[in-house]
Amino acid sequence: MIDFSIPEELAAKAQRVREFVTETVIPYERDPRLTAHGPTDELRNELVGKARDAGLLTVQAPESYGGWGLSHIGQAVIFEAAGWSTLGPIAMNCAAPDEGNMFLLGKITNQEQSERFLRPVIEGHQRSAFAMTEPDGAGSDPSQLKTSATFDGQNFVINGRKWLITGARGAKTWIIMANLEANDHLPEGPTLFLCDGDTEGIVIERIMNTMDRNYAEGHAVVRFDNLTLPREALLGETGQAFRYAQLRLAPARLTHCMRWLGAASRAQDIAVDYARTRTSFGKTIGEHQGVSFMLADNEIALHQCRLTIWHACWMMDNGAKGRHESSMAKSFVSEELFKVTDRCVQVLGGIGISDETPVEMIFRDMRAFRLYDGPTEVHKYAIGRQVLRTPRA
Repeated sequence: MIDFSIPEELAAKAQRVREFVTETVIPYERDPRLTAHGPTDELRNELVGKARDAGLLTVQAPESYGGWGLSHIGQAVIFEAAGWSTLGPIAMNCAAPDEGNMFLLGKITNQEQSERFLRPVIEGHQRSAFAMTEPDGAGSDPSQLKTSATFDGQNFVINGRKWLITGARGAKTWIIMANLEANDHLPEGPTLFLCDGDTEGIVIERIMNTMDRNYAEGHAVVRFDNLTLPREALLGETGQAFRYAQLRLAPARLTHCMRWLGAASRAQDIAVDYARTRTSFGKTIGEHQGVSFMLADNEIALHQCRLTIWHACWMMDNGAKGRHESSMAKSFVSEELFKVTDRCVQVLGGIGISDETPVEMIFRDMRAFRLYDGPTEVHKYAIGRQVLRTPRA
């Protein structure tokens, strides 16, 4: 049976989150610590403290870690409410990259690694970074991975350069992807490593200037200069990094969609309120067909995006890997929500390109969302291949 109703308990939790974001988080949107490179660690820590006091920190975590143990559908409802402000997920510790990293670490760490590297992230005491993307190597095509690792039986030595590493400055838990070279001790191939961000050999070269500013401490260029790690730093099995990355990316694509659906819905609310009160040529602008059609298109798109997300979540909650469905959701939702936000800017007119409302910020950040966890074109390529392989009814 298809059931689109939200359980009463889940709806109440979503309302609680929405009220917290509206009353506590939104006032921070004009805080000077929300910089061109995202929230500073000082601002992030203050917001996390507010969420902790409200009992809303890392609610997506398993109950064994103090979370709500949410299903994928549950996350969709809660994360949309958190995304009402771009600072909402930062406060509640369900923003990228930490949310996706927590999911991955929860799947493949051993007990010792979990206590040292995962628990502090879940508890909001430290941030994490996922270092894969390279300026001349791994990106949308991770098989071009150039960062190398050697192993002598005791230590790994990693060398290479990464960029667009979100939250690298100040992150304590690091997941690093490198190509383990042939050796006499372990299977070779793309491998994940886990270490502390203060380890000698991790060099933050600079923080990049980007159009988005919704992730703590922005995006960095990083160099690994003879980064030496013990055997215990191995995360999972050698040669399995691509498989582990896919384990992380399928749900992470969806959580991006959930959070940005909340932000786009807020932009629509602001545009609707403006259209009800702003007058032009003898009536409110909402009464003009050109504006009312834009608002209608937005409402249709928001509804379609929500259903697309929910369907992919339902598939995963019922045991599917969800790679195909999450790719469809990511490519569709990111493009549609960008159009929604663009139309909101248009409805607001001159103030739409100013910081008089948060719509301008949401619009810029939304443009970057179209590239997070793979650009639309890569997802469509994967979808097309799947379509060609699948027999038609």
